[in-house]
Amino acid sequence: MTRTTVTRRWLLNGLAAGLATPAMAREAPFLRPKPRPRFLGGAPAVAAPAVHGTPSAEEIIARAKLSGQVGFAVIDERTGAVLESAGADLALPPASTAKTLTTAYALETLGPDFRFVTELIATGPVENGVLQGDLVLVGSGDPALLTDDLGQMAMELRKAGVLKVAGQFRVGDGALPAIQQIDPTQPPQVDYNPGISGLNLNFNRFYFGWKKERDGWALTLDARGARFDPPVSVEKVTVVDRSTPPYTYEQSGGLERWTVAQVDLGSHGSRWLPVRNPGAYVGDVFRALAAEQGIELPPPAVAADPPAGTVLVSHQSGDLRGILQVMLKYSTNITAEIVGLTASQKRGGPVSSLAESAARMVDWAKGRFGIAPHLIDHSGMGVANRATPMDMVRILKGAESVDLRGILKPILILDDHGRIERNSGITVQGKTGTLNFVSNLVGYERTRSGRELIFAVLTGDIARNSEVPMLEREEPPGLHYWLNRSRAIQQALMNRWNEVYG
Repeated sequence: MTRTTVTRRWLLNGLAAGLATPAMAREAPFLRPKPRPRFLGGAPAVAAPAVHGTPSAEEIIARAKLSGQVGFAVIDERTGAVLESAGADLALPPASTAKTLTTAYALETLGPDFRFVTELIATGPVENGVLQGDLVLVGSGDPALLTDDLGQMAMELRKAGVLKVAGQFRVGDGALPAIQQIDPTQPPQVDYNPGISGLNLNFNRFYFGWKKERDGWALTLDARGARFDPPVSVEKVTVVDRSTPPYTYEQSGGLERWTVAQVDLGSHGSRWLPVRNPGAYVGDVFRALAAEQGIELPPPAVAADPPAGTVLVSHQSGDLRGILQVMLKYSTNITAEIVGLTASQKRGGPVSSLAESAARMVDWAKGRFGIAPHLIDHSGMGVANRATPMDMVRILKGAESVDLRGILKPILILDDHGRIERNSGITVQGKTGTLNFVSNLVGYERTRSGRELIFAVLTGDIARNSEVPMLEREEPPGLHYWLNRSRAIQQALMNRWNEVYG
């Protein structure tokens, strides 16, 4: 098959697959009757002054004919006064907008200069090229570790004089709890729902490529980077002749075993698949990279506890603020979960699950922002998460202390026809959040007059989300149509606030 050109930038840009959303669905007509959106919540709506020629919020939402529920709030950034709202205390899944809370939590707990460290530790001396003891690859959870980083570590190990290990090659992945997947309700093949451990690589995904040949299928399984392209042996994929399901997954014999229906492959192609046992994956890849440097390592084993020994090689991640900026741009779920877990453990000691860690974050948020959302993870991926528009506005207001606005991505302003509006006078830094039939936008808006606003728009058809069968959750029919209508509401409200307050 044709080799894909890979750079570090390409790998990072490719992390759109780490979004909390499924891949964009094929557009399909939404034919069934759509109930009117509901403005709910116990708090009374706050109405903004009318401006001639500018539709009201009620008119904007009615025009979209979006099924489900809609809530929003917009405040003055300087005073905190609520300027306009409806359904401001309506609890909906925040989806990836929850990552704004996780960002504030991590920055205040760990600090913007915090760095993850991955080390190669020797438990004995190196004599004539042989390490007289064990070699242990120890991680602290680095969510941004790539194959090229591991490859560089293998090169430095060779420079340290190691050609062979007399003892064991072990992987120490116990810095974080071993979690097989973020959200168990997702289809097995979606790569934005991988496992998590104290050792992670390539956002815990491996590359699966295929090409139909006369006598079968040529498959490629690797952990490709820009400089290194090691094969993966702990992942196995078998193409089978069936119509459904598209993928199956199980663990047996120390391997992660996948089957894929050949009807879903076509003649050739590729995709990333999630890794559920990251420690074994990282150990497998490093062993292959070491072999490329002429270093002979035994098969990896698990290190139960951090060893005492000599650090031969150390790799540091970028600073936390930079890691979080990438996370917010590409909405990488695994990064949110890892930084959330790391922050929780610093605050209160070891945790055993995402839900336990999220509960610690919520306790912190109660004292910090005066809010009490219901969260089961740090990425917003679980549809059982709940937050209100006012919760999200208060998070953004309070997170000014860590300059959240400075690392949020720019949000394009569109006109009524979906075209980029070049001369709107609006500048928005924000965070989107999307699940099946859930679409949200929160952020900071600067109007044409320079007035600073903070806003949150949450929309969701929870009943429709719950009705999607497992086999359709990666690309449910009608999703594209529904999301476009929700995003039209978000855009129209931002334009309205510019007219009313700009």
